[in-house]
Amino acid sequence: MLILGIESSCDETAASVVEDGRTVRSNVVASQAAEHNLYGGVVPEIASRRHIEAISGVAAAALAEAGVRAGELEAVAVTFAPGLIGGVLVGVNFAKGLALAAGKPLVPVHHLRGHIAALYLTHPQLKPPFLCLVASGGHSHIIQVLDYTRFRVLGRTVDDAAGEAFDKVARTLGLGYPGGPAVAKAAAGGDPKAYRLPTPRLEGRYDVSFSGLKTAVLNLVNQAGMKGETVSVPDMAASFQFRATEILAEKLMLAARETGAEKVCIAGGVAANAALRSLLERDCAALSAELYLPSLPLCGDNAAMIASAGYYEYLAGSRAGPDLNGLATLPIDYR
Repeated sequence: MLILGIESSCDETAASVVEDGRTVRSNVVASQAAEHNLYGGVVPEIASRRHIEAISGVAAAALAEAGVRAGELEAVAVTFAPGLIGGVLVGVNFAKGLALAAGKPLVPVHHLRGHIAALYLTHPQLKPPFLCLVASGGHSHIIQVLDYTRFRVLGRTVDDAAGEAFDKVARTLGLGYPGGPAVAKAAAGGDPKAYRLPTPRLEGRYDVSFSGLKTAVLNLVNQAGMKGETVSVPDMAASFQFRATEILAEKLMLAARETGAEKVCIAGGVAANAALRSLLERDCAALSAELYLPSLPLCGDNAAMIASAGYYEYLAGSRAGPDLNGLATLPIDYR
């Protein structure tokens, strides 16, 4: 069964054909990162315009790479929530038109469910239930994946997401956008214990917070500037990365121990961070839990994950009509 996925929720315009939810036949991504780097982050209006310019060509390239025609698809899947609403609407409206023209069902996909589905593409043997940390520029959730389309949120960020904090720290340190890879690169030459950074204390047992951590970095940099002192960028990057990944790993492993999870996963852009992967490899080994990591190309936003999630949504009977709307926010456990 061939599903075409469409993704445009942030600054990547993407299309992909996936077979039976597990095999990637094509995966085409048009990134806007270089342009948004000029502004230190994503400018929603610019992102929307670039999606409009790119989406038709990206979809055509995905079909051509897969060697299929639109009429051979089983369905068209599209990210309809959550995300930057201008970009989401570009993808939704394009997918509606394509599905109508090809006479195929339209399947709405939640973006975070897509990130989780990236694990099925990397690990064809993986099946629910499992515990998953989804950490990206806009989201940080600890989720029990009960089945392919059933989810329970155990914890989440109470303010900034992990990826957002990486982006803002990178901007503070003059490292550019996207922040995750930039901070990781700078941190490779730094001392993770050079700067003492805070660990938040929260009421929610599995919740996380990154606003205070981000602000602590900003304050240290500003205070050094006022004193005429120089902040070591590698040391600050390493100290921030150490604390941020430690927070995520500790909360995820706490949830794993207390729920008895035998399979632990991470997904989303922050899942590409080597320091986080290393921490979880160590901790899962100590817990005798299996750790599943997405391949690096599938950590960031892409349409293969949307097509994979769309396959399981399709099997569960999820369909959308021409009145499908894009949503900026929506819980992953919506019904």
